[in-house]
Amino acid sequence: MHNAASAYGKNAQQTGNPRELEAQLLMRAAARLQAVHDGSLASSEEVVSALRYNRRLWIVFGGSVGRPENPLPVQLKQNLANLTNFIVKHSMSLETSTENSAAKVGVLININREIAAGLRAQQQAA
Repeated sequence: MHNAASAYGKNAQQTGNPRELEAQLLMRAAARLQAVHDGSLASSEEVVSALRYNRRLWIVFGGSVGRPENPLPVQLKQNLANLTNFIVKHSMSLETSTENSAAKVGVLININREIAAGLRAQQQAA
């Protein structure tokens, strides 16, 4: 988890805006997963690395959602917690699968892109 958390902290210093930072990290993870989907990352080590990066990022997000000082509405926090659980389980099943993971990462790519777009839209509306 150190990798995703350190990326989060490093980028936080550069962007200053938490929503933009989260959007950037989600897009970075989506790009790595897209490379898996497209076959650019062919070795099993590269595929697992991309999946783990995304999973760790979501674990960090899930942990921040669960903190009592998090100002998000309860329903949104619950939805994000459920999404985190899905992503963690799906990523782990892909990591341990003997089948080709490329076709099954699409859902993770779409989730990351949609959440990033939502974060950016909220930022622009604010």
